Amino acid sequence: MEKEKNVFGNRLLTCSRSPMTGFYRDGCCNTGPQDHGVHTVCAVMTEEFLQFSKSKGNDLSTPRPQWNFPGLKPGDRWCLCAPRWLEAFRAGKAPNVKLEATHEKTLEVIDLDTLVQFAVKE
Repeated sequence: MEKEKNVFGNRLLTCSRSPMTGFYRDGCCNTGPQDHGVHTVCAVMTEEFLQFSKSKGNDLSTPRPQWNFPGLKPGDRWCLCAPRWLEAFRAGKAPNVKLEATHEKTLEVIDLDTLVQFAVKE
């Protein structure tokens, strides 16, 4: 199986293992046929984005022990759905993005120039 690629066409890096993220909960923003939400954007959470997401019906900050979900806080990295990130961008609430850990499939939803504006450097 070929390795997953990031938006630059290079090997996809880990987004976060603490908290464990990814559609497959493998720490990476991998995707596949079952991932209808396209959880491919490695985003760095902000309070502004967490409130925005909650207002749209997706509360990412409240812990859900029954799903082994600790709840997110500002600074956590999380594999976001590309359409939700784009929605937040259009509302002026988009979080920064770790491009090397953002899956290339994201480019089917968001153009690279837009993503680069929100790139975090590490």
